[in-house]
Amino acid sequence: MTTLAAKDIFRASGVSLLGVSNSHVEKDRARITRGKKLSPLLLFRNPDQGRLVIADGYHRLCAVYMFDEDAMIPCKIV
Repeated sequence: MTTLAAKDIFRASGVSLLGVSNSHVEKDRARITRGKKLSPLLLFRNPDQGRLVIADGYHRLCAVYMFDEDAMIPCKIV
């Protein structure tokens, strides 16, 4: 387990940010607002593309990023 800044995960993965209108992102934002903890992200490095792949947790990442792009997010890199 490690922690990475939300903005660094987006930069390394090359994915775009989902908006608040996404129902999954909104559910995760509501959990954050209620003070509930979110599961860690599951990440892996794709050496062929030179990118970080978000295997699980993309919607959680988007929800956290909307609150604070510098937030440190627990991650498991496999």
